[in-house]
Amino acid sequence: MSIKENLFPSNFIQANSINLHYITEGSGPLMLMLHGFPEFWYSWRHQIPEFAQDYKVVALDLRGYNESDKPEEKSAYVMAEFIKDIEGVIKGLGYENCVLVGHDWGGAIAWCFAYAHPEMVEKLIVMNIPHPAKFMEGLGTPEQLLRSWYIFFFQLPFLPELMFEFDDYQAIASAFKNMAINKFAFTEADLEAYKDAAAKRGALTAMINYYRNIFPGFFDRQEWGMLRIPTLMIWGKNDTALGIELTYGTEEYVESFQLRYIPNCSHWVQEEQPELVNQYMREFLINNDESVE
Repeated sequence: MSIKENLFPSNFIQANSINLHYITEGSGPLMLMLHGFPEFWYSWRHQIPEFAQDYKVVALDLRGYNESDKPEEKSAYVMAEFIKDIEGVIKGLGYENCVLVGHDWGGAIAWCFAYAHPEMVEKLIVMNIPHPAKFMEGLGTPEQLLRSWYIFFFQLPFLPELMFEFDDYQAIASAFKNMAINKFAFTEADLEAYKDAAAKRGALTAMINYYRNIFPGFFDRQEWGMLRIPTLMIWGKNDTALGIELTYGTEEYVESFQLRYIPNCSHWVQEEQPELVNQYMREFLINNDESVE
């Protein structure tokens, strides 16, 4: 087996009529971690052992990714289904609520799940993904539209998959290496793990289908009220995909909100600066006093 399969105990759970793969360690209250694109549970490898000291940490492979089921229908990759997946996982693990942690697409799902099921989220931690209302607002600006060019490219049939497959999935590795400020944050073994996960049959189309449904799915809700769940946002300041201005004004939507910026850090914040991310997460979990930095 490859290095990634030997790190933590692995299991499957049936939720929302599909099988979802997850890695778990620790015991106690549930901390559920949701990865982004083009990652899988492995993006949380630096956080799992840290928080397994106090929580039952579960790092999920989202539907369509790595070892989880990959429904063929494009319609299977909409926010309503992602929310049902998370609800099913929490209940299936025997919990009523959790600390919900998400990065990138996982963060988008975490935001939407928190609005749909606030009673099931004790605390919310999101990384380098704006509040949905701020993202929608940002897409109305030329600056963010330019940064989000790939979203529109991913609407095309077949071509995005061919791009990622070309030259032994080099575009997957480049997504991490080229964006990262600290080029040493990703070893060759890390990059191979991401390439291997994307190369699984059906995975690439499933992963890209998240974007192909983004406009009718992510932005379904017309109004975003005040979220009354203690929320921490961690943001690598050198994110080239999402502008830092998307973080401004988030407190208008979240009653108890903390924001931690990490300088000299890219979109891959929990992998590039794991010590700081872990520190800020732990401080937030201990103390919920409102603080914006």
